[in-house]
Amino acid sequence: MKTMTCKQLGGACDIMFQGETFREISELSLRHNIEMQQEGDEAHIKAIKIMKAVMQNGVTMKQWFEEKQEEFDALDED
Repeated sequence: MKTMTCKQLGGACDIMFQGETFREISELSLRHNIEMQQEGDEAHIKAIKIMKAVMQNGVTMKQWFEEKQEEFDALDED
């Protein structure tokens, strides 16, 4: 199991997500950011706008996922 924070994943806070794979952690992060957006959290709304811009470009999206996967892979097990 590994841990990454919301900020490490492009979010706005220090909440921690744990998972066996990067995919698990990224799905938890996505759900968290959707909840924060629905609650009107301005910091998360700003972060989501930035991430949407990254995800609209196939090259930057692929690069972002590769970098985050590498970061996840380099983490020590909890």
